[in-house]
Amino acid sequence: MATPKPAVSVLGLGMMGSALAAAFLKAGHPVTVWNRSAARTGPLAAQGALPADTPAAAVAASPLVVICLLTNDNVQELLAPLADDVAGRTLANVTNGTPGQARELAAWAAKHGAEYLDGGIMAVPRMIAGPQAYVFYSGSRQTFDAHRETLTALGGTKYVGTDPGFAALYDLALLTGMYGMVLGVMQAYALVGTEDVSATEFSELLVPWIGAMLGGAPEWAKAIDSGQHLTDVSSLAVNHAAIPNFLTAFRDQGVRTDLFEPFQAILDRAMAEGYAADGLSRIADLLRK
Repeated sequence: MATPKPAVSVLGLGMMGSALAAAFLKAGHPVTVWNRSAARTGPLAAQGALPADTPAAAVAASPLVVICLLTNDNVQELLAPLADDVAGRTLANVTNGTPGQARELAAWAAKHGAEYLDGGIMAVPRMIAGPQAYVFYSGSRQTFDAHRETLTALGGTKYVGTDPGFAALYDLALLTGMYGMVLGVMQAYALVGTEDVSATEFSELLVPWIGAMLGGAPEWAKAIDSGQHLTDVSSLAVNHAAIPNFLTAFRDQGVRTDLFEPFQAILDRAMAEGYAADGLSRIADLLRK
């Protein structure tokens, strides 16, 4: 007979939390679920999950408790009354948050006899358990290894260190890259849209262009790590001369300049500090100051 799989409790059943619970169920784990609005447990109960009436009951049901709420403030509010209930449990918090919040929650868990893993989900709900989904984890390596097989039900696992804040750090850094790209894409669509150019038509040019430009990311990384920013591709002086054209065109076409004005300010500073001959990789250093 097959060895029974470890039980898991999932606290928080928004779109992502529900996807996580469903993935654990599909992988054959006994799953207990809790949500502030009890009605959300219904679809998962129909799939075999056991609804818990209280967070304490959900925590008591499983050695691994996965928490997926809107913010870490919500997590702290949820856990505060459970100080006497979490001992001996592993709390895997996959709520989006900051490195500092993760460290605070890890300290709280340790104070009350619980293990803590912080997680950063690199997927949207429909991707969970699919080949493209993965989750960053940080915290005790021993604790991660103890639950790794269970956590693979959600997708790939990427352990990034014993510092509990590292999963949030990696998560936010990747999302920063994504949001920067998305905002640029939306600015481009807004600009061509002022002349009734179809966004769908323009995307056929934009997508391969962005892909080609992102091919330079590894070289930027090498420059940042080495501190050698000189370039024969596109200097900050060249970009500094070009950006006013963007701002003027945006204003002329009736598109807001909010996204690009900070870029102009960074380039102004780069020139003032003597970095005219450097490449765009220098910007990472300027953003850290």
